[in-house]
Amino acid sequence: MISVSSMKITLGALVASGKLKVDPNTPAQNWRRIEQLEVAFGELEVLTRCVGVIGVTQEFEHVIETFHPADGVIPAGFRPAFEFSDDGSARVDLIRDISYGENGHKRPTRVLFSADSANPYEVAPIKNFVANLTCNPAIIYNSFINNPAANVGNKFKNRQEVMRELCSILGPGVDISVEIDNPFAPRSEILEEVAEFEEILTPYRLVVKVPHTGPITADSADKLIAGAFEKGFEDGTVDSNFYGHNLAYFLEQHGYRTNFTLMFEPHQTALALQAKPYFINTFLKQRFFATDALRSMLHNYSLTNDMRYAEAIRNYMRKEDMLSPTEVAGPIAFILEKAERTIAYRHAQDSEGADGLDATRHSLRVLRASNLPDTRLIICSMGGELLYPSIDKMLTEPEFEDMVHRVVVTAPPAYLSRFASASGVLTYQKLFLNAAK
Repeated sequence: MISVSSMKITLGALVASGKLKVDPNTPAQNWRRIEQLEVAFGELEVLTRCVGVIGVTQEFEHVIETFHPADGVIPAGFRPAFEFSDDGSARVDLIRDISYGENGHKRPTRVLFSADSANPYEVAPIKNFVANLTCNPAIIYNSFINNPAANVGNKFKNRQEVMRELCSILGPGVDISVEIDNPFAPRSEILEEVAEFEEILTPYRLVVKVPHTGPITADSADKLIAGAFEKGFEDGTVDSNFYGHNLAYFLEQHGYRTNFTLMFEPHQTALALQAKPYFINTFLKQRFFATDALRSMLHNYSLTNDMRYAEAIRNYMRKEDMLSPTEVAGPIAFILEKAERTIAYRHAQDSEGADGLDATRHSLRVLRASNLPDTRLIICSMGGELLYPSIDKMLTEPEFEDMVHRVVVTAPPAYLSRFASASGVLTYQKLFLNAAK
């Protein structure tokens, strides 16, 4: 039996049948963009009973004027939705939603992919497979503009040229998270910088990336760069620890979508969401590798009581910014206790966190319980042979079936491409190519 709710009909068919008329003020080219849109059963009942005229909204027209898609095409990155009016008309609106490809069709999977890159040459091969691009100053300047091996022939001279090229490659369907150069600049200067981003990217693509700053302040940022910063990560003030939150909130209040970044531990997530970001993040690589190293060293110390392992733990935690200078100079017993507390909190010994994804699981639970239905979680900072495969498996766990559509997995293109392949590809290509030869 065919389910009535599964039946589909297009706007063009409704007009052809005489059940709807096209608004005479709707340009013919815009009607061609919407006539193939399928109408769900619930919407069909409203359209046929209560609506006589169909058209498009001013926002629809603005999107088309911004991106100039081909004839008959609704650009990627927008979800068509009906807007009903008291005058008996309905209009198709376009709502920014990177889950959608061209013509209102959803992307192939609910989980979305993103690339950490500002290199147009490596973005081009994956342009059809990502819904977001993330760029921070290190990615833009160190990895690309100032890297002769990447910026071949010094073709791109500044960030503006790079962003324009990325927009040209990626098209309208991909959000671009671009980070401000100096989060400690005066707010007026930050707004000027963001306005420049907006002019290049358009408001539809722009997401402003705002970093957490912890104990760092405008006065101490230079010391951090010079290696003379004397505070630990737990030594921030109320002002410094909420500086990034306040900046993200400030930009959100000015109408910008924000990507609030540098979330490592589970306890950061709920507080980060108070700034109402469009994206929050969970960083994996550094945390996972540090947890694994501490677990191994603590195990060796527990077996031998060899102080060399205790000293190795002290040195490692200092190198990874897990200890302040005061703690480094303090009793080794305190450092060992802190290391034990850390791996216990990170669930390093059980199924919740042995794969390094305890913070990711926690963030998804917090996000599910939030009042921010459009906020997504970016899973970022990957490395090694285990992290992406573990993420891939975690996203099939029944607990998170309802949250997959709110996940964006991001990594450098080279890392993503590693997991597009497998050993069997070589095995079977030998067979295929030999047969063809």
